[in-house]
Amino acid sequence: MSTIKLTNELKLPCGAVIKNRIGKSAMSENLGTKEHLSTDALNTLYARWANGGSGLLITGNIMIDRTALGEPRNVVFEKGNPDLNLKEWAKAGTQNNTHLWTQINHPGKQTPKFLSANPVAPSAIGLKPPLNKLFNQPIALTEKEIYDLIERYAYAAKVSKESGFTGVQIHGAHGYLVSQFLSPLHNQRTDQWGGTIENRMRFVSHVYQAMRKEVGNEFPVSIKLNSADFQKGGFTKEESMTVVQRLSEQGMDLIEISGGTYEAPVMTGKGKTIKESTQKREAYFIDYCEEVRKIVKTPIMLTGGFRTSKIMNEALASGACDMIGLARSVAVNPNFPNDLLSEKNVESSVKQLTTGLKFLDNIVPLEIVWYSEQLKLMSKGKNPEPNMSVLKAALSTVLHIGMQGLKKVRAK
Repeated sequence: MSTIKLTNELKLPCGAVIKNRIGKSAMSENLGTKEHLSTDALNTLYARWANGGSGLLITGNIMIDRTALGEPRNVVFEKGNPDLNLKEWAKAGTQNNTHLWTQINHPGKQTPKFLSANPVAPSAIGLKPPLNKLFNQPIALTEKEIYDLIERYAYAAKVSKESGFTGVQIHGAHGYLVSQFLSPLHNQRTDQWGGTIENRMRFVSHVYQAMRKEVGNEFPVSIKLNSADFQKGGFTKEESMTVVQRLSEQGMDLIEISGGTYEAPVMTGKGKTIKESTQKREAYFIDYCEEVRKIVKTPIMLTGGFRTSKIMNEALASGACDMIGLARSVAVNPNFPNDLLSEKNVESSVKQLTTGLKFLDNIVPLEIVWYSEQLKLMSKGKNPEPNMSVLKAALSTVLHIGMQGLKKVRAK
């Protein structure tokens, strides 16, 4: 056991220093313009979080292609799409000596039908039912398209640095494109980009190297990675450790550990894949971190399940992780990090969401919908509403999609 706790600073391999061990993990804000530019709403939201105490803030999905979106109002960093507000966003989120990193992403096949008629993926394999009703069958990427995407990731990193953000994160988890390349379930290519784990990790390795070339060795580059996909035939814990070790050797500055996909949403605490003993330790993926710590020295940020300052400090002191990742907790209480840093015994008010209607819970992404409403409130300078009706938020989404969309995805 060490004496490391939440209040200690963290020095990254690139030399950058984060003032404490609390990181706000990415949550997709969906607050961009119709043209996919950043807005004053994002400035307001991130200023609120910057003054909430976190040493690190990571933005939600910033996409690299306006034709490949996760949500309608994603911000996109793309050539020919200049964004005059970016420096203001970066300035707002780096107040109070706070790091603000952009999370760079491509959804692959996880782009809803109403946003993309022809999504791309490593292989032409759709999502399993009932999600296949919401997401179109993807088209397999050509090698030329793969290299184009790598260049787009690098360009997004370049824009991030030039705009005043203090780091970047590759989204390699939760079933998005990088995660799809890593998974043998979704990547069944027979060329250099598929097959063995060495081939399946080639895409993320190239993305990292291209980003590093653009931003230099003294700028933080990180990744959010699944400990496993928790799906039969998917990305395994052992494969994940191989990827972590390889990226660590290449010079990654911070590795954030999460887990699951849309098809197996373990990152939200749902499902039977999380052992009761692990839930008592709060952190869903701490067992994995304890194992991976034995093979890499790269700082690890662990996200998912943390609720109390006591357990967070214990996780840090054990050496299992170097940073604590929080998401939902700071969506309902933006000052939660300050509370944690007071060194008093504090606990998150996050609770499991339900509409009270099982079929609705199964087809509406409550964890996205309800928490997005909290972010919208803060983006308007208002306070979150922890007691907001979950049913009301879900029905609002259903009305937006339409009743036909609801019938199509009704759980069988």
